[in-house]
Amino acid sequence: MKHASSPLKKSKHFNVQKITLSEESASGAHSHLARPGGVEVIFQVVIPARHASTRLPGKPLLLISGKPMVVRVAEQAAKSGAQQIWIATDHHSIANTVHEHGFKACLTKDSHLSGTDRIAEVVEQRDWPDDTIVVNVQGDEPLIPPALIRAVAEHLHTHPECTIATACHVIHDEASMRNPNIVKTVLDKNGNALYFSRAPIPYPRDAFRVLSSSEGRDDCPSSLRGEVRRGELPKGLPVLRHIGIYAYRAGFLRVYGQLAPAAIEQFEALEQLRALYHGYKIGVVIAEQAPPGGVDTEQDLRAVQQIFDAKIKSEMSKK
Repeated sequence: MKHASSPLKKSKHFNVQKITLSEESASGAHSHLARPGGVEVIFQVVIPARHASTRLPGKPLLLISGKPMVVRVAEQAAKSGAQQIWIATDHHSIANTVHEHGFKACLTKDSHLSGTDRIAEVVEQRDWPDDTIVVNVQGDEPLIPPALIRAVAEHLHTHPECTIATACHVIHDEASMRNPNIVKTVLDKNGNALYFSRAPIPYPRDAFRVLSSSEGRDDCPSSLRGEVRRGELPKGLPVLRHIGIYAYRAGFLRVYGQLAPAAIEQFEALEQLRALYHGYKIGVVIAEQAPPGGVDTEQDLRAVQQIFDAKIKSEMSKK
């Protein structure tokens, strides 16, 4: 069987790999992923799907062009070359729906505080070996590029020094850099994460000189900000937005719950900082563009429905 090659490329600006998130790069994937040299990457995908949701109750079962959201996510994951797709849920109706559409479900406790904890239970239930690569795909991302899923799995496979692999993309504007809802990361020379933060990192001191004002705004005129105009970032500043996808080794998931929470994790509200605090390496791949967003609101849901409706209409017109 011929295997799909990986859409990974070396970055010009970082000693890490860049990925292309195109439909073409995801096509032709099989149950194992071949990389240059013929080595196969075998990995599992687990999709945490919690029924309770503050803004969108029953979100995993909301229909998108005739299919439940969690099924749409699983269909995208199935294109990644994963060996198996598992939906981890605490709700029987989600498990039944998943089974009806041909996917596997694993019933988990309803007491888990995070998707990571839920995935760890799946690892135990399935008794996967410690070296199994497990990719956590969020259950509210029906447009997630299969190439992104495959890329983090491959990165972890090819970097044995890492325990986790994740992804990011370049930020080009000051507003996004300063937005605390956008998580940033800084990498070392090997492409491993040094830190994740909601703060603007790395901070360009000279370009962002702050002029004190009664309202605490950055009212510094552009002449004091070097050659950078307001709203722009200095040329060459490596500002990277974190993409919330993770590949883990099963052995790490078994010990994660035993690690003491770190202060930086609690203040930043970023659970990946617990792994960094305890000395685990997180490898990072850089996507050439931002992936489509997830579904958090009714507006998001309508937008995604329109995309799927247009895609289905286009496919039907070609028949």
